[in-house]
Amino acid sequence: MQAEILARVIRGETGESIHRGHLLIVDGAGRELVDIGDAETLAFIRSSAKPFQIIPFLTSGGAERFGFLESEIALACASHSGERIHTVLAEKMLKKIGLAESDLHCGAHRPFNEARAEEMIRADEKPTQLHNNCSGKHAAMLAHALATGADLTTYELLENPIQQKILETVADFTETPKDAIPTAIDGCSAPNFALSVRAMARGFVKLVFPPASFDDELREACRRVVTAMMNYPELVGGTERLDTLLMQAARGRLVSKIGAEGVWLAGVLPSPEYKKGLGIALKIEDGDDQRARAVVAIEVLRRLGIFAPQTLANYSPLPVRNRRGEPVGRVEAAFELKIEAPPA
Repeated sequence: MQAEILARVIRGETGESIHRGHLLIVDGAGRELVDIGDAETLAFIRSSAKPFQIIPFLTSGGAERFGFLESEIALACASHSGERIHTVLAEKMLKKIGLAESDLHCGAHRPFNEARAEEMIRADEKPTQLHNNCSGKHAAMLAHALATGADLTTYELLENPIQQKILETVADFTETPKDAIPTAIDGCSAPNFALSVRAMARGFVKLVFPPASFDDELREACRRVVTAMMNYPELVGGTERLDTLLMQAARGRLVSKIGAEGVWLAGVLPSPEYKKGLGIALKIEDGDDQRARAVVAIEVLRRLGIFAPQTLANYSPLPVRNRRGEPVGRVEAAFELKIEAPPA
């Protein structure tokens, strides 16, 4: 099957563009409740892998060894905006393990938060690696390397033992053989993983509804990741960021994690309606992160009953504005969501 139309861009009342993609929703019993497009489409999971990437650090006991707080676990799962709450916390994580910003290998970029970026430009302040949206993840990887005796100078390379443990974790969660997962280098210089949309959805439902095959240690690590993300949504993203908006709007009901190139994964916690939880995987075919992804994600959650119809109404439909800021069109969801209800 090919990708299907998920969002339309309307100018005035005339269609101008479309965004196609793939969407799969599974429950903890492995039932596929929604399947739009082709769930076997291969895509890099990008930053949506971060909740998996910290799991082996937690199961190793590293968080206890260095006294990492729940907020710091949340930042390790984050694609943060580089606001002060993010950079200060990333620096604290490094101080706890006796390292510094210079030990990070993620590279520097300006904060995603425009207000903070403009403030730095006015002050002639140069961005550091702490501003990198992945600095929390890299601080946790360094801590993992330190806790297990792995080489700190090569912690981001695939052959390093901690990256091999991460690859094994991704394989276990996504039910994909380790040797069948293509890898490449992410924007932050760490390895990333190409997976099917189906594998991504299966991986995320295991976070919120760990299977019986997981031992107590792994189940506890899942609980800690989910709890940290839900309790600190402002750290996982930031001001006006999709993950933060979704988890704040559905407080305690889901975890959300975007990935570059139009990827969005979510885990809906078990509830009376979805007793074994849900795993949601979305891939926008053209890699759009700014228009289609948020519109589709919000509409999916509305139709699942996670959100009320008007929740986040300013983001879906998303206004199209002219250079004077006036609304001249909209980006709207353009898909049917026929949900096969799970058995009672």
